[in-house]
Amino acid sequence: MSVTSSRPKRQFILADIGLFYAAAVWGSTFFIVKAALEDIDPITMVAYRFLIAGGVLLIYLIVTGRPVFQGWKRAAFLAVILWMLYVPQTIGLKFTTALNSGFITGLFVVFVPIFLRTLFKRKPNIMEVIASIVALIGLWILTGGMTRVNLGDILTLVAAMCYALHLLYSDKYMKMEIDPYVISCQQFLFVGLYSMITVLVFDLPLGIGTSNTFGIVLFLALFTTLSAFLIQMFAQKITSPLKVSLIFALEPVFAGIFAWTVGGEEFLLSGAIGGTLIFAALIISGLPIRNNKAVNSKS
Repeated sequence: MSVTSSRPKRQFILADIGLFYAAAVWGSTFFIVKAALEDIDPITMVAYRFLIAGGVLLIYLIVTGRPVFQGWKRAAFLAVILWMLYVPQTIGLKFTTALNSGFITGLFVVFVPIFLRTLFKRKPNIMEVIASIVALIGLWILTGGMTRVNLGDILTLVAAMCYALHLLYSDKYMKMEIDPYVISCQQFLFVGLYSMITVLVFDLPLGIGTSNTFGIVLFLALFTTLSAFLIQMFAQKITSPLKVSLIFALEPVFAGIFAWTVGGEEFLLSGAIGGTLIFAALIISGLPIRNNKAVNSKS
């Protein structure tokens, strides 16, 4: 029996609600970020949003007397993965559509069982294998085959792999009862630092074009970074990584809805079919499998 089974049911419900919130917020930002990239460099945007989020949380840690530097090596490692998620994804949005970015990012659920097997030594079940095949078919339809795959799609696929890694290592650290506030603050500041160093080394523009773009950066910092990731960390203290990935499967669905409606992107049937298959794969990956040994023992 798991340690979390003794927790009140209300905690699990709140954790699920929090994860749904995070998926919705992240899904809503694809077309917003794509529009803002006309006025700000992608890596500069990542630097500002994470430094702001980390700075706000740092003030909270100091006020509440939490150990700011405790366990910083784990946070630095998590931050490398998170940086490899956001930088390719944000740059990729300059070359692909918000819809494609959202759905391809959703392939992280396919990589979760793969990394569980290779890095965490857990063999994927038949449902996870089927999900991988269905998702690959959906991705092919979504992008129109290899002839239509562009640099943005490839970069976003790298982000999806890092998404899965970040989820799994976050789960590992949260199950070790590490303070979510401390590790979140630390990784935010590290991601911001890595990004700012990149900006300075490659002499990228530091400016924010318009006040509207600054508002978008602030929104990304406070909602899609600070609140969403902090909620994820708290939820992963009691929720399994596969369930987290299943709930986060809703992110590309939200991305498509926002891109087609508020974002004004053209609705394509191929995109809808491909996206539906990918979403179906995300659902399949979380389905339970029948235990034949248990069934046979009862016969």
